[in-house]
Amino acid sequence: MALLDLAMQGLSVFGFILFFVLWLMHFMSIIYVRLHLHKKRSEVKQPFGQLAGVSLLKPLKGVDPNLISNLETFFTLDYPKYEILLCVQDQDDPAVDVCKKLLGKYPNVDARLFIGGKKVGINPKINNLMPGYEGAKYGLVWICDSGIRVKPDTLTDMTNQMTEKVGLVHGLPYVADRQGFAATLEQVYFGTSHPRSYISANVTGIKCVTGMSCLMRKDVLDQAGGLVAFAQYIAEDYFMAKAIADRGWKFSMATQVALQNSGSYSIGQFQSRMIRWTKLRVNMLPGTVLEPVSECFLASLIIGWAAHYVFRWDMMVFFMCHCLAWFISDYIQLTGVQGGPLCFSKLDFAVAWFIRESMAVQIFLSALWDPTISWRTGRYRLRCGGTAEEILDV
Repeated sequence: MALLDLAMQGLSVFGFILFFVLWLMHFMSIIYVRLHLHKKRSEVKQPFGQLAGVSLLKPLKGVDPNLISNLETFFTLDYPKYEILLCVQDQDDPAVDVCKKLLGKYPNVDARLFIGGKKVGINPKINNLMPGYEGAKYGLVWICDSGIRVKPDTLTDMTNQMTEKVGLVHGLPYVADRQGFAATLEQVYFGTSHPRSYISANVTGIKCVTGMSCLMRKDVLDQAGGLVAFAQYIAEDYFMAKAIADRGWKFSMATQVALQNSGSYSIGQFQSRMIRWTKLRVNMLPGTVLEPVSECFLASLIIGWAAHYVFRWDMMVFFMCHCLAWFISDYIQLTGVQGGPLCFSKLDFAVAWFIRESMAVQIFLSALWDPTISWRTGRYRLRCGGTAEEILDV
């Protein structure tokens, strides 16, 4: 009985610590979004004509309905000195024709097409980008995924964040307005749960970066061995960021979000993506096994039980009130990340939010069940520490 009482007391203490940590994350992310995102700078940190040259590395594979419109936004950037390095692995990839069409439409833009890649490791994105990286002529490299679309001043915003002690500028991942419930589900996730963890980690000094849109100092990457040094990892963005931080450089977040605008999306694709990301986190950071307790429903149960054990409050009433407070704070955060009116109703938000929260534990358990991942055209077996090996069909 004494051991049971001790365990119950320990669990109640854990519940109250969890309550404090999670709500601190809520408040930090909401405040940061309101103060930092979508803000027009009253002063320009560098004269426009003196902005540093940037080499944009664009990994491309396949064509989705929005590829050409997304890619075209990079050809119309309002920036004085940059080059676009389009990287396609296979000669027969339909993305080659899209690239050639844009190269013909914008002959005055400094852009080149690299076909074939260079096999330097198991990471297909790194292999694809290697010729472009080796041919880059500027001191800043901007690696940006194919599904991202930008505004004319996006690159100016990012380079303005690249101050003297900053080695990497990244954009908070978000999702463009699109039609359909799957699009709403993605937008709710990237406007609530994801930025809460992503922003609070960066505010507290934990280096949390996704590689959807990253501007980096090329000389610092070269000191770490260049892109080839990260070809053994699937989550190359994490290890690139770590290498830059290990060399004493700071990170900064752009005021504009990294706007994902893939034309191919579904609930199944969203689940698969979340499971893949969870598998990567578990293998890189073992502490990720505690991640489910940061989700609304499970956290509310634990905290509600602690409140019942200590204060004799009704556990279910507390659970419902806590979930409602979480729901409201998530809506406030989503509107801040959106930076304008949402393209769906409050009812749509409520349904998508409930389904996303209900999926969280199932996604985590699915990730633990199978250590292999499928990415692009390959399958990989993850190892502890973040390295991986390709699974070849015999």
